[in-house]
Amino acid sequence: MAEQFKQYQPNAQQFLEFVNNSPTPFHAVETSKKLLVNAGFQQIKESEKWDLKPTGKYFFTRNQSTVVAFCVGGKFQPGNGFIMAGAHTDSPNLRLKPNYSLKKEGYLQVEIEPYGGGLWTTWFDRDLTIAGRVIIKKESNFESQLVRINRPIMRIPTLAIHLDRDSGAKLEFNKQSQLVPILGTAIKNSLDEEGSSGTVISELLAQELKCDVADIRDFELCVCDTQPATIGGIYNEFIFSPRLDNLMMSFCGLTGLIEASKDTKTLAEESNVWACLLFDNEEVGSETSHGAASPIVNEVVKRVTNSVDLSEIAIRKSFFVSADMAHALHPNYADKHDPNHKPALHKGVVIKHNVNQRYATTSATAFLLREIARRNNVPLQDFVVRNDSLCGSTIGPIVSGHTGIRTIDIGNPQLSMHSIREMCGVTDVTHAINLLRSFYLQFTVLDAQLKVD
Repeated sequence: MAEQFKQYQPNAQQFLEFVNNSPTPFHAVETSKKLLVNAGFQQIKESEKWDLKPTGKYFFTRNQSTVVAFCVGGKFQPGNGFIMAGAHTDSPNLRLKPNYSLKKEGYLQVEIEPYGGGLWTTWFDRDLTIAGRVIIKKESNFESQLVRINRPIMRIPTLAIHLDRDSGAKLEFNKQSQLVPILGTAIKNSLDEEGSSGTVISELLAQELKCDVADIRDFELCVCDTQPATIGGIYNEFIFSPRLDNLMMSFCGLTGLIEASKDTKTLAEESNVWACLLFDNEEVGSETSHGAASPIVNEVVKRVTNSVDLSEIAIRKSFFVSADMAHALHPNYADKHDPNHKPALHKGVVIKHNVNQRYATTSATAFLLREIARRNNVPLQDFVVRNDSLCGSTIGPIVSGHTGIRTIDIGNPQLSMHSIREMCGVTDVTHAINLLRSFYLQFTVLDAQLKVD
């Protein structure tokens, strides 16, 4: 039985390396940049004029937390389309408040603010650390640098069951007063003054960044688990990992583009642009300068097309795959799924449908991806939420509504979504990469055969 999963291990291992190096959106973009540079992509800046060449491979970042990579087809002409896949770099987590230092009952603690809709009960009793970006003074200038403390420095302990007999069946807590990590005990520091969590963390950051504490001017710091992602299960068929939603689809989308770009013959004959866009802030609505609701998609089309009028034509010819993780059937809660729509691990990429437009899939967009999957032996599944359940959403309707681009919503099936530690199948990493690589390579020819408007 274990033999059938061996062929899927290489892609799964590559994902583990990606997610373990990406504790925050800032780190995810930095990790993506390294993959792109190694694949021959050239970094460009939005603040500068672009000089793009046929078959050229480029990328830029925004806010250090969003990255856009694209390949210009060898036969691209202004007014031709953009074949795009998108995902998001952020995940629900806890973030340090600006004034985070707290001392209470002899403990040093850290004030946090929940980001997104996390399963916060799963953050209790975990070995936690911090990572993010810090603005530091560098001689006469200021610089944004990434930081990560590579050891457990804090924990949110649960209350003993003896003090709350109901906690064995359910864990209820106040997010302001009880979801507060403990950093240490309040002891005297070397200057014989009362220690504070602010002082201790500042010293840790300065040590990691090799700067003086006084050089630290600002920060955005995330709390994250120190346990690395790993492969598990009796047959090594599962991935146990933080941030599967949505670094898994970010990795698959980026890898799909990189793999497609290696087919130089197809790229030389391509008349469209291939692009992969990894946005920040999906978990909190995308309404930021670097989220999917920003003008970034339209701006990329306009700048590559180099014409406002022709960019409007290009939009009509374009296609967007919104790639975000999907809900797999949970064997202990099977009644939470619609009887005829039960996505399973190892059964392939999931197409998401919702007639109330929480997902952007239509019959026309679904057909195109189904046909590509059929031609490349990539298994697909369908998901529709139960009629008596609320439906989540993705960047799909946001991009579709803001740009008018045809869009489909897909994702790999997973369990424990929005937990500090999630679970998916090793096989589905390869399925998603194969689907998205084939999407870039084959969409243009297939799309020309479909008549809708």
